[in-house]
Amino acid sequence: MMLSGEYRHVLDEKKRLIIPSKIRNEMGKTMVITRGLDGCLFGYSEENWNSIMEKLNTLPFTKKDARNFTRFLTSGATLLEFDKQGRIVIPSYLSNYATLNKEIVIIGVIGRIEIWSKEKWEEFMNNNIDSLSDISENLFDTSINL
Repeated sequence: MMLSGEYRHVLDEKKRLIIPSKIRNEMGKTMVITRGLDGCLFGYSEENWNSIMEKLNTLPFTKKDARNFTRFLTSGATLLEFDKQGRIVIPSYLSNYATLNKEIVIIGVIGRIEIWSKEKWEEFMNNNIDSLSDISENLFDTSINL
């Protein structure tokens, strides 16, 4: 699964969000959404979610960080089915966590999507745009050309 792109949509009064058809085609008929990092929501296909669960299950439960992260990620997870218009209904505890109001930004991030409030996404971009050159230099081997 190779998700990419930035999509802008509106959350309606019933907390329904249209997921772009390009993403739905990759996800299938359902997707798992949960609390993400940096104040957004993460969305996964069931297959990718199951793979993450298998990896989390290998973490030692005796380690506090492993327990805390597993709790954070899995406690908010819910399986959602797309309706005929390609919408999902975001539970209130998740929309509250990500402060989703009206304007939403959905981005594809390789094996998942992220669902951001427009304000938080713009804040993230503004706070990080100047450091991306340094970040890429630190992350990538010199043999990789971007």
